[in-house]
Amino acid sequence: MLPHAQSVPVVSVNPPDLPSSAARALAEALHAALADAWTAVDAPGPLDAAPPVTDYRAAPVPDDLSAGRAELIVEASDLPALRAALSSGADAVVIDFDDTFAPTPANVAAAWAALPEWLAADVPLLARPRALYAPQPGLTFAGQPARGALCDLAALLTARPGRVPHLYLPKLESVVQARAWATALRVAEGHLGLNPGTLRVCLQIETLPGLLHMDALLSELREWAFGLNAGRWDYVFSLVKTTGATRTVPVPPRAGLGMDVDAMHAYAQALVDVCRARGAQAVGGTAAVSPDPLNPTLALDAVRADKAREAAQGFQGAWAGLPELLDAVREGLATPTPTPAPTAPVTRERLLALPDPGPLPAAEVRDTLGLALDVFGAWFAGRGVITRNGRIEDTATAELARALLWQWVRVGAPLDDGSVFDRAAYRTLRRALRPDDTPEARLLDHVVLADAAPAYVPLEAHRLTLNERTFHD
Repeated sequence: MLPHAQSVPVVSVNPPDLPSSAARALAEALHAALADAWTAVDAPGPLDAAPPVTDYRAAPVPDDLSAGRAELIVEASDLPALRAALSSGADAVVIDFDDTFAPTPANVAAAWAALPEWLAADVPLLARPRALYAPQPGLTFAGQPARGALCDLAALLTARPGRVPHLYLPKLESVVQARAWATALRVAEGHLGLNPGTLRVCLQIETLPGLLHMDALLSELREWAFGLNAGRWDYVFSLVKTTGATRTVPVPPRAGLGMDVDAMHAYAQALVDVCRARGAQAVGGTAAVSPDPLNPTLALDAVRADKAREAAQGFQGAWAGLPELLDAVREGLATPTPTPAPTAPVTRERLLALPDPGPLPAAEVRDTLGLALDVFGAWFAGRGVITRNGRIEDTATAELARALLWQWVRVGAPLDDGSVFDRAAYRTLRRALRPDDTPEARLLDHVVLADAAPAYVPLEAHRLTLNERTFHD
């Protein structure tokens, strides 16, 4: 994923239009079918126990998505990186309109316009449209604001007649949202004259409500859904923003939220258990390190170990954030680490039992704040993904960073230098890194100093731009 050179504000008086009359017609049909659904779709996902579902089987895995594959994720408007990805030797390429994508008008227009070229490639292709909550500023259908997910879907499915990519569906939180996607897929197939069940999707399990209801989500989409994907950082973000207000101690920093933590092991175990029960494929997380070109061994060994652990749990594929990680992902998936079979059942208590980290390292708090500012600053400038301190960072990791900061401020987290991280300490540290008038500082203040953690940063950025809201102590 190469850095994007443009600097364009997120909202513009020149919004992109859909790339063709066919795309616009499909987008109109999709928005019409869901016109009355948005209030229910936008409601937070429930945290109560999921009702039982009747027995079912997931859709067949597409023939071109072999087990053990390494999928290369690429930001949808990064044209040089996309061209490189198609010749990288990846087992599949994921064109991403979600976490690595900054939806500036220029980026949206460039991504949509390039789709015919990508869909002509002789490589298995998947695409991740934006989540259902995301607006598409500047476009309306029947007087209602357009949704980015439906516009992306229309552009993807009409870009090259005779070729449709498989899809990842992000940020699912509820059966209502799964039902909305089912309606969209059914309408799209009918509109395009495709046989029912032609489209194939993999559901991203990256929210706590989505995890608690994933069997029902998969059931709702069983005509199209062949698998579940573990979006680990988005999931941890959801866990923190959903449960952080009920904790009296700090949530651990990101370094203490790896897959070796029992709550995270239970998350992966629960996902694989549903896949095994329903004949679905489990797809693992993203290898998101950026190896040092002079000494890549340490980073590549860490990727192999992570993917070997996932393979032992039952995952059959995974993502790579850079072409140079593909071999390490494949090698790890091919050599599962011998581990004893899990004996402890997955319970709500296990899923929520994050450890008490004690006093937080002050340097790690500063780095968390700096990460959020760096990603938000790049996002406002039109770059959805950056490389920072040897890691690939995007909206997902920035969302986690801001949720951690919010929770730490809320509980007044003790730091290892003897200080307390409260509102005043946050404000002092943030001002040391960015002045008040930068858009990334305004956005971070808005989401960190809120009483309740806002749902998603891209949505808050859109609202801030429209309403000129700022925080005042």
